[in-house]
This record gives sequence, structure tokens and C-alpha cells, in this order.
Amino acid sequence: MSKRIGITGLLLLFLFVASAQKKLNYIEVDKKTYELHHQQKWEELIEFSAKVRKQGMDFFYLQARTGIAYYNLKKYRIASGYFLKAWENDQSFEWLQEYLYFSLIYSGRSVEASKYAANFTVALKQKILFENMKPLHIAFEFGYSFNPDFEEQINSNHHEDIEIGDNDYGEAFYLKNYHFESIDYSHQIAPGINLNHNFTYIRTNREEQIYWGSFRSDLINVNQFQYYISPVLVLGEKLYISPSLNTMWGNSTIVLGDSDPYDFYVEKIKFLDLIFSTSIWSHFGNFSPGAEINFANIYDEGFTQFSGWVTVYPLSNTNLYFTPRVYFKTDTEGNINYNTFGLSGGAQLGPVHFYGQYLTGDMKNFIESAGYVIANFPGRSEQKFSGSIYFPKDKRYRFVLRYINQDITEKYQVYADQVPEHSLEYNYTKHTLTGGISWNF
Repeated sequence: MSKRIGITGLLLLFLFVASAQKKLNYIEVDKKTYELHHQQKWEELIEFSAKVRKQGMDFFYLQARTGIAYYNLKKYRIASGYFLKAWENDQSFEWLQEYLYFSLIYSGRSVEASKYAANFTVALKQKILFENMKPLHIAFEFGYSFNPDFEEQINSNHHEDIEIGDNDYGEAFYLKNYHFESIDYSHQIAPGINLNHNFTYIRTNREEQIYWGSFRSDLINVNQFQYYISPVLVLGEKLYISPSLNTMWGNSTIVLGDSDPYDFYVEKIKFLDLIFSTSIWSHFGNFSPGAEINFANIYDEGFTQFSGWVTVYPLSNTNLYFTPRVYFKTDTEGNINYNTFGLSGGAQLGPVHFYGQYLTGDMKNFIESAGYVIANFPGRSEQKFSGSIYFPKDKRYRFVLRYINQDITEKYQVYADQVPEHSLEYNYTKHTLTGGISWNF
């Protein structure tokens, strides 16, 4: 027994000595990584660096060379993490500053890149055209939306289908079409702080049908204006926060029934909807989780909406990404309930970029895209598809074409003594086509 114990002890000692002999030192690691970097053996360099870190060793050149290896494999999001570690150790090298800057730019983290660029050398600032304050982006977009079932709906005699009584009041607003014109402008007001603006005008055409002792039909126009403002800033190293305010106001004329059947009058109305949102997100390798809260008042109804998401970058760059997102909303009693699920994503194929989104849920007075896109139309939607194609022109211009397909459910509402009594739902699909051009300064 003692002989076996002795042999076992010698074997363990041998293994320990052999393991200790295989442990690398700083000079060997520095030399090996330099050679692999010089030979541009990026995969081998990454593998060797991982092996070294398992032994508890890490230093500036190991971090920087690992980042360069990932950068040359176009895995910019992972590369930026190593460059940031190297940056914490030594910020004096211009070549590291340049790698850090472009790895963040190609990772979709341009606001963060501008914050670090404020500490770059004068020569590099001139090379990347850095300024503390500067215009970034301007875009124009035009769209047209229509209801292909409009003619069928206005001729459907819903007031007869719902069997309105002699003293009842029936009313419906059928969407015909609308067009919009929009302008976006973004500018950097300080390193690490951008400010985004949007102004949009929407002209909506609806046919109003009323039954109040007799039938009446009128084409009404709704003029809606929207101003959106949202700063985006980086707190600390990589925590993004973006509050926003979306103000929508407008006017229209509608026909209303007077105190007695057969009497009608025209009234001018004005409306004002407000949405305040705050988004917060960060970056961890190939993942970017985030959350948002919205406080809104739409059609004189106040509510709060929450959402959470995570964006995944499988290739560690912006050539492919997707974002699942879950929305919650307060009801009339203040309870928080699940509301909508969304899935969006994009892919780069050559010079062309594709982006798509799918939403499913109860989208009545629904808020998406950091309070930028608001469903404040009458009725509700349960499903929405959208797709966009971006075509670059030179380095500054980009054209976009979009298509949106959204199902809408609205009501023919019947009132008795000015109180909603019963209703009849009708459905249609709204089609929207838009086109635009953007210019990066």
C-alpha cells in the first residue's frame, strides 16, 4: 500500500512540475503575440490569447493585439471591449485611439466614440474630422397610406346592420387615405451628447357617416403636426440614456347631431397629445439590453407604457442583428398588463441594408421607437409588419423605401342619450408606402 502511495505521489509531483514548466511568462507571451500579429494569423492569436488569460496573465499589448485580431475579422463589438481595456492602461498611443474609435463606430456606438475622441491627439482629430459641436444628419421622408376597403365600407350601410332606433345616434369615421411629410435633423452638442429633432405634418382624409333620424355623410380632413425632440447621451463608460418629448397637435371639422333628430351642425375641434419617454441601454459584447418607460396622454386618456428588449449581434457587428421586445401597459385601474410583443432586425447585403419589424398585441394608443412612432388613430391594431430597404449613394447620401402593412379594427358606435350603447366592429388593412433621402454631414 505504501508503495502505491509513493508512486501516486511521484506521479502527481511530475504532473505539477510539468504543468509549471508549461506556464508562460510575460516575455514569451509578448514575443509570441507580436509574431502572430506581424504574420496576421488572427485566429491563432485569439486562441493563444485566451490560453494566456486562463493562466491569469493580461497586459496592455495582449489586450491591444487581441482587439486588433478581432477587428481584422470584422468582429468590432468584441474588439472594442479589448481596446477599451487597453485604453484604461495607456491612452497615449494614436494607433490605439484610431482602432478604438472605428471599432465603436462600426459597432453602432457613435455617440460613445465621440466621447472618447475628445481625448485623442490633434492629428487624429483632424483625420476623423472631430468637432465638439457639429451637424450629423438630415433626412426627408414622404409617405402615403390608404385603405383598399374604403369604397366597400362607406357603402356597407352599417347603420342598417346594427339596427339603430329612431332616437339613437350612430356614428363612424372611415379612413380613406393620408399623406405625410417629415424632416429629421440630428446634431452633436458636445462629445458624447447628440440631439435629435423631427417635425412631421400628416393630412388624413376620412368619411364621417352619421345616422340621427336621417343619414348624412361628409368627407372630413384632419391636420396633424408633430414635433419630437430627444437627446442621447453616454453616462460613465457605456450607459446610454435618452429622454424624449413628442408633442402632437392638430385640428379638424366634424359634423355632430344637435339636440333633436334630423338636426346637424359643424364643429371645429382641436387636439393635443403628449408623450414623454425615457430609454436606457448599454452594451455587453454582442448583446445590448435596454428598457423604456412612456408617460402619455392621447385622446384625453392618460396611461403608462413599459418595454424591455435585448439586441443581439451574432456576427459581432452591425451586418446582422435582431431585437425581441416586450411591451406592458397600465389599464384604466392602473394595473400593469402584458400588451405587445415585437421582433425587429436588420441585415447588410453588400451595399444594401434591410430592416424589418413585426408587432403583435393590443395596439390601441400604442407607443414604439422611443416615443417617436405613435398609434393615436381611432380603433386598435393587433398586427403590424414593416420592411425598409436602404440604398447608399457615395458616402454621405442614402435612400430608403418602406412598406408597412397594419390591420385596423374600428367601430360603428351607437349612442342612446349620449351614452355608448352598442357598436359594430369592422376591419381593414392599412397599406403605407414611403420614400426618403438622408444626408450625413
